[in-house]
Parts: sequence; structure tokens; C-alpha cells
Amino acid sequence: MAWFGNVMGRLEKLTYRDSRTAGAVHTAAGVLAAIAVGRATTRILGRHLATTMAVAVCVAGRMLADEATTIIDAVDDGDLDTARGRLPALVGRDPSDLSQEEIVRAVIESVAENTNDAVLASIFWASIGGAPAVFAHRAINTLDAMIGHRNQRYQNYGWAAARLDDIANYLPARLGALGVAALNPGRTRNIYRSVTEDAPKHPSPNGGVIEAAVGAALDVRLGGINKYGGRLENRGTLGGVRTPNTSDARNAIRLSIQLGALAAGLAALRG
Repeated sequence: MAWFGNVMGRLEKLTYRDSRTAGAVHTAAGVLAAIAVGRATTRILGRHLATTMAVAVCVAGRMLADEATTIIDAVDDGDLDTARGRLPALVGRDPSDLSQEEIVRAVIESVAENTNDAVLASIFWASIGGAPAVFAHRAINTLDAMIGHRNQRYQNYGWAAARLDDIANYLPARLGALGVAALNPGRTRNIYRSVTEDAPKHPSPNGGVIEAAVGAALDVRLGGINKYGGRLENRGTLGGVRTPNTSDARNAIRLSIQLGALAAGLAALRG
């Protein structure tokens, strides 16, 4: 979907105004264009093949796992400069002064949130509405990443994209937390406690849920204070009590892959 980001970036130069209305128009244009592409693909290929293709294009589970593993390998090798240099591919926070423990935490949090946004939600929407729904979700997610920021430029213009992203990922995040519990039955009580008590402290209504579930499943402490372009954001304390290490990060990556497989299997059974 890199082409979509390029197109919407050019369109932003024409539509940008410091208003929610202008941002809503921009967001609507992107989502409607994505739906049109999905419908055209369905007419050409048929529903089943078009949906399969859309999921293959939009689900980024392998890319996420590979990038996270590369960063953790660098940490294990003691090469924190390389790890910090690659971290922006996964997270939006400033990596320049992150310690080893903070890099590991950032990787686990990113793996958790991106598993929901880039894997589980795509599969969920594929099962609901086929290729048009998959492409619409990916458009929403991309627009949120591009303009859904809490800064001076996008506070108003990106409001619609950010709220729409919250809505689109609401159910997938909670189903994802159930999936985490199903894959870690011995930690179910801890996962439930963290999702119900810790997740509301997180500024994201969906990121907090899936991060809380993963943190509790691994019994590691996630969240805390992150720096985004000079702005500090308190994300609460999520999950367990231990400071995460690289072994925990590798377990998070395995859990991400297992969640994707579980979601794909359930979607296939649904038909």
C-alpha cells in the first residue's frame, strides 16, 4: 500500500486546512478510494480470490516479525546503535537515547500493537466484508499513521483519521486479547486483570488492550514514559512486574505469529 501513502501525501497538499472538516474530507476520500479498488478487484477476480489477494497484500505479519527479530538480534550482539537506528521502522518514539531495556520494551509494545493493526484487524475485516473491507481498513490505518498525530499541524486535520482508526480496531483488539488468553491459559486471570485495570491508563483505547494482554501473558512490565518529537507521553504501566529482556521479546514475536495463525484458522473455518 505504499502507492496509497504517496497518493494521499500529494492529496494532503491540496486539502490541508487546520480544521476537522478538511481532515474528514481527506480521510473520506482515501477510504472511499480504497473501497472502490476492493470492489473492482472483487468484480475481476471474484470474492474469494480478491479477499485472499487483499489479505496477502495488507497483512504484514512476516515483515513485522523479521524487523523485530533483526532489532533484538542487534541488542543481543551489543550493537545498540544499530538497534536504535532500525527502531523507527516499528515505533514512532524518539530512539536516540533509549537504553537496552527501553529498546526491548519498545519492540514488544510495537509487536503487540502492530499484530492487532496489521494482522488481526485485516483478517477480521476480510471475514466481515471481503476485499473492500480489507482495503478500507488498511487505508484507515495508513491515514492514521500519516496524519493521526497529536501535534499542532494534525490536532484537527488528523482527528477524523485517528477516531476512525480507533473504531476500526476496537473489536479486533479485544478479540486479540481473547486470543492471547487462549494461547496462554495459565495466565488468563493475569491477562483479564491487566486488560480491565491497566489498559484504560493507556492513551490508545486499542493499543492499551493488546499491549496489556501481551505484557500479562509474558509477565513483563510494559508502558511508561515515551518521548515523541520532544513531547512526553505517559502510557501507564501494563502487564506484569518484570523488566522485559530479549528472550521476552522473542516470545512476543512467537506469540504474534501464533495469534496470526489462530485468526487465519478461525477465519477459514468461518468460510
